[in-house]
Amino acid sequence: MADSEVVKAILARGKITADDVLDLRHRVFLKGVVTPDNAAMVFALNDRLEQSADPSWPPFFAEVLTDYLVLQADPRGYISDANADWLIARIGRAGHVETAGELELLVKVLERAQSSPVKLVTFALEQVKSGVIRCQGYVGACHQNELGVVDKTEVELVRRILYAYGGDGNVSITRQEAGILFDINDATDEAKNDPAWADLFVKALANFLLATSGYQVPTREEALRREAWLDEPAAGVGAFMGEMMAGSLNAIWQAVKHGTIDGEPRHKSESSPAAAEPLASADDARWLAERIGRDHVKRADEVALINFLKDHQAFLHPQFAAIRDCMAA
Repeated sequence: MADSEVVKAILARGKITADDVLDLRHRVFLKGVVTPDNAAMVFALNDRLEQSADPSWPPFFAEVLTDYLVLQADPRGYISDANADWLIARIGRAGHVETAGELELLVKVLERAQSSPVKLVTFALEQVKSGVIRCQGYVGACHQNELGVVDKTEVELVRRILYAYGGDGNVSITRQEAGILFDINDATDEAKNDPAWADLFVKALANFLLATSGYQVPTREEALRREAWLDEPAAGVGAFMGEMMAGSLNAIWQAVKHGTIDGEPRHKSESSPAAAEPLASADDARWLAERIGRDHVKRADEVALINFLKDHQAFLHPQFAAIRDCMAA
């Protein structure tokens, strides 16, 4: 039976069974190459029947489309601009990702690829931002909290996206990623957010700031890992911020401080894969200083970050001096 006839039969039945998935898997992977027709077929079925599909369907859907996007374009393992645009247009028709399977596909593609255009990780983070702030898309539909509050599930989704983009050369947090994290932080209530959000936000910004100041920062996995103490009940904002200083940023600082000489940034080494080019620029430092100081509000997590780096005498780019002195407690 031709593929088109198989699709018609499944659509007529109104349900994707486990046997259907096995049959489709054989058809798609028989020649070892996922074709554009295969991708279109799988998307057509997902658009119509995702909610009535066997549990084996979502992993198959993500596997097929990930292979198509990551392995079919040259160079293999890299997401081309064209494929990134195609995926964004296909799963973000209304500007938002509306289903669980498509959101999982988006993150899987970022995880699988050695490198992706920054617009793809930006699009992924925007799904969390619009879900939390405006209750839009799949993230918004699953939002368990009131608007303007980040819950634990959303923190872990952001963490997963940031990890995923840490592939070939993407060691430090980019300005685009930092900007969206700021947008979320500015629009949410720090007193009601899950405590893990402040930890992730501060560590991500520490990574960006240290890179901006010339440090060779730890990998994203090291810098953003989830500390065990976050599973413990919170004991108030003051205790939380104290614990964060003791358990989170210290780990980042220990990873970079031995690479400095008399407070100056470490010199780049040819043996380091991340040392081929400067990690950030004076323009990045200027942008970050303006971003933190733009609304003249002293947020606890931003103050904690600045105070920590000041107390540890970290070399910070001169562009950051004014905002550092203004915000220091």
